[in-house]
Parts: sequence; structure tokens; C-alpha cells
Amino acid sequence: MIPRPFLLACLLLTALAPLQAAGSGLDRYAVVAIAPVTTSLYIASVSLSVPEFVRHGQTYESTYTAKIFPYFFWNEGGRIRIDVTDETLRRFARGESFSFSGHAIRDDGTTRRVTGFIAPDNPSSGRVTVRVFVTRHHALAFETTYRLAGPLQAGQ
Repeated sequence: MIPRPFLLACLLLTALAPLQAAGSGLDRYAVVAIAPVTTSLYIASVSLSVPEFVRHGQTYESTYTAKIFPYFFWNEGGRIRIDVTDETLRRFARGESFSFSGHAIRDDGTTRRVTGFIAPDNPSSGRVTVRVFVTRHHALAFETTYRLAGPLQAGQ
């Protein structure tokens, strides 16, 4: 038989765990909105749209759509994941810039490496540079802005 005080302590710790996670101060970074952006190539332009990134664990996730003008047959879409640790977010909360990495997975399963850099302008927005590698050595560079969209809402 389990001693009663030990059982009560376990129940109390289990009940407090969600409160500790919510009180970590990082919940305001749970959703990040990225402004749509266009970059130019020699013979085309690429427009990148990403709905809000939502943080799950140590990863931000979203979908993306890339439209290539005038070569519409190269348009693509898929999912994108960016890895950002809690410690990196704590430094970011102090106003520090940081680099990130991740990957994009096209709808057909092709994986692309993603790297970038975030520089805050104020506590809730700033600039972001993203490089999406279309080959091993060639990347498309996008420079745009971000805005913190706040904690997760019900259903996200």
C-alpha cells in the first residue's frame, strides 16, 4: 500500500505541472505571424506565404505556399518546422537576436533545409531572414517581418 502523504504529494505535483508550464513566461511566444514576402531571381520572382507558426514543444510549425511567377508549374506548398529551444526563447525575451534551423517538407515529400536569423525591433515584433535551400548549395533568401500573435487559443 502506498503511504497517504506520498500519494497526496504525487497528485499535487501532477496538478501543478500544467500551471508551471503556463507560468514559464514563454506562452506569449506560442504563436508567431510572418508577413508574406517576395524575392527575385534572374528570370522569376518567388512569393512565400506562411500562416501563423504555432509552437509545439521545442518546434514551431506551419504550412507554406510558394508561388513562382511566371513559372506557375513550379509552385509548391507543404509544411515547415523551425527548431527553437526554451533557452533561446528566454534570451530572445531579453532582446537578443538568434539564428535558427529547420526544414520544409513539400507536399510530394521532398525535404528542404531551412535556416534563418531573427532580430527583435521591440518586444512584440522585428525582422526575420529565412533561407530555403532549393539545392545543397543554393538557397532562396527572404527578408520580412514577424509579429508575436500571443498564447494559443482554444482549438489551435
